[in-house]
Amino acid sequence: MITVFYDGKCGLCSKEIRHYKQIAPDGVFDWVDITVSPHSLNKEGVSLSTGLKLLHAKDDNEVIHVGVDAFILIWKQLQNWQLLATVVSMPIIWQITCFIYNKFANWRFNRLDHCQLAAKNESK
Repeated sequence: MITVFYDGKCGLCSKEIRHYKQIAPDGVFDWVDITVSPHSLNKEGVSLSTGLKLLHAKDDNEVIHVGVDAFILIWKQLQNWQLLATVVSMPIIWQITCFIYNKFANWRFNRLDHCQLAAKNESK
């Protein structure tokens, strides 16, 4: 079972996860909205603000995948998405995709109130 930790208060994130849920095979994923279960990532040693900033997924071997690597893990399990996972996994493409994703993730995190609140609460 792959556990996907996502930001359920982010409109874009929720829309994307909803799509994945619709096309995902049964029994492969456990979808965890960390805005509903904020301590779920703490058990994995990941803070709420970090979880809100970047997508996290835990594979069958209990390994946490972050950001683009989490997407690749998900895509490998989805019919018609394996090719995208393979292409994005290629070294140069992976590096470019990570750069773009991290820039976007930081921009999104900095503009969402619930993300800023989580960061402020953790800095206390």
